[in-house]
Amino acid sequence: MAHLSKELYEKCKSVVALYPEARSALIPLCHMAQGQEGWLTSEAIEDIAELTGVTPAEVRGTASFYDMLHLEPVGKYVVAMCTNIACMLNGSMELLDHAEEKLGISAGGTTSDGEFTLEESECLAGCDKAPCVQVNHRFFGPLDNKGFDQLLDDLKAGKLSDDVPSHGVLSRVDRRFPLALSPSEVAAERAEMENAKSQRDEKRKVSEGAN
Repeated sequence: MAHLSKELYEKCKSVVALYPEARSALIPLCHMAQGQEGWLTSEAIEDIAELTGVTPAEVRGTASFYDMLHLEPVGKYVVAMCTNIACMLNGSMELLDHAEEKLGISAGGTTSDGEFTLEESECLAGCDKAPCVQVNHRFFGPLDNKGFDQLLDDLKAGKLSDDVPSHGVLSRVDRRFPLALSPSEVAAERAEMENAKSQRDEKRKVSEGAN
């Protein structure tokens, strides 16, 4: 029995149908599965392996390469603090020290209530917001100690629930196209593209022969 919810499992099958090779859907499926638990469980990894035709070891190996995918439990909110040059010059190291003291954890740790995981990031590509912070990949900044404390309070109170979903959810909006297409329609479009390619290749060969 699949670990993924029935609805999510069906969505994953639809995504797999979009690719000529099932294994090409591996990373999108990892992101989708992570949205269910907030991290990739062993059971979810087995479901992904079954859907993509690879081994669980291959799924785990791929997921371990990407910072956005987690193979161990993380907090409801993953707070990533940039300490690269632009943010560092604007006080990010001091802000990180404050965050560790405020949350009672070191970078890489998770609070005992499971609400927050704190991470130090090399660069978040938000230099105009230095010092920049991401919460579940949503940008905030520039922040000082007071602003960071207010951010935590707002997250705890649910005031940012419309902007910051639980960790693992990349988008609040479901894709309607091309997931709305049936597998047969996807297959027909793919066959049409292959046929057009074959015709182009044939014309090229005839042209090269004439020259």
